[in-house]
Amino acid sequence: MERREYNFTEKKDTRSGFGDGLYEVGSKNKDIVALCADLTGSLKMGKFKEDFPERFVQVGIAEANMMGIAAGLTIGGKIPFTGTFANFSTGRVYDQIRQSIAYSGKNVKICASHAGLTLGEDGATHQILEDIGMMKMLPGMTVINPCDYNQTKNATIAIAEHIGPVYLRFGRPKWPIFTEDNEPFIIGKAKKFVEGNDVTIFATGHMVWQALEAEKILYQKGVSAEIINIHTIKPIDKEAILRSISKTGCAISCEEHNILGGLGESISRILIENNPIPFKVLGVNDSFGESGKPIDLLSKYGLDPKNICKFALDVIKRK
Repeated sequence: MERREYNFTEKKDTRSGFGDGLYEVGSKNKDIVALCADLTGSLKMGKFKEDFPERFVQVGIAEANMMGIAAGLTIGGKIPFTGTFANFSTGRVYDQIRQSIAYSGKNVKICASHAGLTLGEDGATHQILEDIGMMKMLPGMTVINPCDYNQTKNATIAIAEHIGPVYLRFGRPKWPIFTEDNEPFIIGKAKKFVEGNDVTIFATGHMVWQALEAEKILYQKGVSAEIINIHTIKPIDKEAILRSISKTGCAISCEEHNILGGLGESISRILIENNPIPFKVLGVNDSFGESGKPIDLLSKYGLDPKNICKFALDVIKRK
């Protein structure tokens, strides 16, 4: 793969990718139903509600009830997509997800917007940074964290065909669009954006764009960085991870999540068991977030291209 410099001409929020993907699959499959906990506008579910009112359930501010209803709907062959903020999709309803959905492998798609620090001004109470860890520990749960509007839309379409519970995580702010419009989303298969030889940068969600920006800086410094998007955190693409680090010999991971329990820990286990190399995890260092503009928060918590470069150079020195 030749080095390609990624740029963008448009920004769009990933939650709109979910809304558009939901509408597309709902137009084709009458078994798809949507449930929302009083956040139809925020989750971009309005078009689905307007055109398919008989398949839309507004449960109100009753997220636990929403998960129970969704689990029940699968018994009749329906494919329910639940929609609310990530904090309310996981932390508020973990017992219901564990007992009613995961334990019996119900075919529920738990779709969670406003995840991570980039929720921004709503602050720490809503910026859940533990959700990936919580959900990946549930047996049988698939965990997906796409990187831009197009990939979120395509992921939403893909999970409709997947049998079993899924946690789909996406965000609030307008973000660069840099993936292809109709590129098929393959659950469990990482996507390589840039080929490199000196260091591997694994990234997920909004951090993929930050990693691509860091790659440009590293390239100017004479460093060849390989950028891999781990959009599916569970099941994780073990083969892609080991293939890349066998070439570069060192790596970092980047996530808009607590360093405890997220993508970095999943990669660490793979490396320890198969090929220990210099490796560092970049994420939020065991703290809550705070109110602020999304880009300012990413910078303050070290999730910016400058700090990604620093981490990358540190692991290269340890080879």
